[in-house]
Amino acid sequence: QVQLVESGGGLVQAGGSLRLSCAASGRTFSSYAMGWFRQAPGKEREFVAAISKSGGVLYYTNSVKGRFTISRDNAKNTVYLQMNSLKPEDTAVYYCAAGRDYSGNYDYQVRPRSYDYWGQGTQVTVSS
Repeated sequence: QVQLVESGGGLVQAGGSLRLSCAASGRTFSSYAMGWFRQAPGKEREFVAAISKSGGVLYYTNSVKGRFTISRDNAKNTVYLQMNSLKPEDTAVYYCAAGRDYSGNYDYQVRPRSYDYWGQGTQVTVSS
């Protein structure tokens, strides 16, 4: 069992930055691939970014490439999402997720069903 707690959300103006953190319980954090997803009101949950268990492979959805950076610190059981040049369309609840399986395949890592544990979410609001 893994418990995930996100933090770092808030209200920011367009063009600003935020860094989300997701702290995981347990001693096996490095055994999980990690992902960030987001869900805006009235929309389905969508993939944002993912990182392999060792942190050596990164995945991003096209809309955040060059603006967002995912990273992890396995010694601190934490995964991060650095978000720069934020846009109003980035407004959403952001969730982190942990998956026991890692395929090295983008199409697998972008699917919510590929993840076993989810945090409660943190709200990010970008004003224009």
